Amino acid sequence: MYNCHDDMIAYHDSKVTLPEAERTEMRDRRNTNRQRLKDGLKRDGEPAPIGCHSQGSYAMRTMVQHPAKDYDIDDGVYFRKEDLKGPRGADRSPADVKEMVRKALHDDKFTRPPEVRTNCVRVYYNVGYHVDIPVYRKVTEKNIFGQEETWYELASTEWKRSDPLGVTNWFNDENQRQSPDSNNGGQLRRVTRYQKAFAGSRESWRLRIASGFMITKLVTERYRPNAAREDQALYDTMVAIRDRLKWDLEIDHPTVPGEKLTKGPEDAQSRFLKDKLDWAIDELEVLFDPGCTRKQALKAWDKVFSTDFFINRLSVEDSKEKSASQGAGLGTAAAVGAAVGLTAAILSGRNSAEARAPDKPVDKRGGGRYA
Repeated sequence: MYNCHDDMIAYHDSKVTLPEAERTEMRDRRNTNRQRLKDGLKRDGEPAPIGCHSQGSYAMRTMVQHPAKDYDIDDGVYFRKEDLKGPRGADRSPADVKEMVRKALHDDKFTRPPEVRTNCVRVYYNVGYHVDIPVYRKVTEKNIFGQEETWYELASTEWKRSDPLGVTNWFNDENQRQSPDSNNGGQLRRVTRYQKAFAGSRESWRLRIASGFMITKLVTERYRPNAAREDQALYDTMVAIRDRLKWDLEIDHPTVPGEKLTKGPEDAQSRFLKDKLDWAIDELEVLFDPGCTRKQALKAWDKVFSTDFFINRLSVEDSKEKSASQGAGLGTAAAVGAAVGLTAAILSGRNSAEARAPDKPVDKRGGGRYA
C-alpha cells in the first residue's frame, strides 16, 4: 500500500481534530450554561441538581471539525429521583422535568430559545453549535437481598435506564488498551475521528449515515492498529468495519446490556455506512498498484474525504523543489562563469591581478554575466 503516513497525520492535525481554541470556547459556553441552569432552577424554586457532566464525543474527545461549526455538545444534568416529585408526591414525568430545565435555561438574549427534544433540552448558539442537555435522575433502591443499588435514568419519552458516564469510561479504557501509542490522544481515538470525518464529509450523507456513537462502537470492535502506518491502520479498519456490516448491521450498546444503537436487523444508517465504505475502499484500490504514483495516492485520499488537502501538499512540495533547483542552478552558473573567466585569462597570458574591470556596467536584465 502506497505510504501516506505523514500526509494522514498532517490531515488529522490540520483538518480533522478539533482545535484547542474551539474546545476552550465550547468549555466556556458550557460552564456559563451550567451556571444559568443552576440560577434558573433556584429562581423558579425547583430542586438543585446534584451534578453536571459532559458526555458523548466532547467528553471522549472524538469531535471532528465542521466548516459551519455545527457541533453537538452533550452536557448532562443529574437530579435525585426523590427530589423530582409532583404536588401530590408522585414522580414527575420526563416531559415535565425537561420543561423544568428548559424554563430555567431560558434567556431573552438567545436568538433562538431553548427547546425540549426527545432525549434532551437543546440550547442554540449563533456561532453554529448547540448544547444538548440530557436530564437524568439518580435512582437508589434496595434489591431482594436488602442491598442498595444505584443507577441512572434518562428523561426520554419515558424514564429510560442509561449509563452516560460509563460510555466515556468505556471508550477511554478501549483507547488505552488497544492503541499502540499515546500520541495526540492515541491511535484508536484518531482512527475514530477519521471515520467520523469520512461520514460527515458530504452534507448529503449526514442524516443518512451511521451516527458518531455507532461509528465509535464499530471502530472499537474492528480497529486494526499499526504504529508505523497511520494510513494503513485507517484503511484496514475501514475494511474490517465494512466486512463486519456485511453480515450484521446491528450494533450493541457498549455499556447497557441488551440495548441496541440500531433500529433492527436492516438498519438503514448502518447499511448506508457499509455502502459508502464499499465505495471508498474501491477508490483506494489504486494504492496497491505497484506503479502507483504519489499524485495518484493523494488524489485517492482526497476523493474519499472530499477535500483537496492531500493534493495541495504535493503542490507545496513541487514549489519547494523548484525553488531549491533554481537556487542550485544559479550557484552552478556562477561557478561555471568564474571557471570560464579564469581559463580565458590564463590563455591570454594575464593573471588575475592584471585582469581589468568590465568596460560596461553590469547587465541586470537577467544574463548574470558579471554577477
